Amino acid sequence: MQQRTRKSRGPGAVSRWMEHTANARAKRKIRRGHGKFMGMDVLILHTVGRRSGRPRETPLMHLPDGEHAVLVVASGGGDRNPDWHANLVAHPDQASIELPGREPVPVTPHELEGAERERAWQRVAAAQPRIAKYQSKAGRRYPLIRLTHR
Repeated sequence: MQQRTRKSRGPGAVSRWMEHTANARAKRKIRRGHGKFMGMDVLILHTVGRRSGRPRETPLMHLPDGEHAVLVVASGGGDRNPDWHANLVAHPDQASIELPGREPVPVTPHELEGAERERAWQRVAAAQPRIAKYQSKAGRRYPLIRLTHR
């Protein structure tokens, strides 16, 4: 008997429902001014769907960087970048962030490279060792995105 291997198509309906429910709760907390989750600062990233063109809101952990924010494109340790990253790359001119208890502010994303990325990565790893642990097990290098206010 030949065993079939099923190609993963992403999370199932239950996983998507759980993620949607958790994200809705996180967004409510951020909007009420609660800016921490698991010891990290959180924000809501506003993007536009790369295929649908519909507005998207994603609660994310970030590293404050002066007036800017640095995002780690980790996808929970997954092998590919999350959808929010593809949306951000497809429509960078339509991105904004919502910090706890504040109105959304337009931002410009910039992927960090070279020495600039290394300095930011050292700060991320020191602030959140669990992210560095995920990176050590991942089959890809996590991009770092700096969001600067427009």
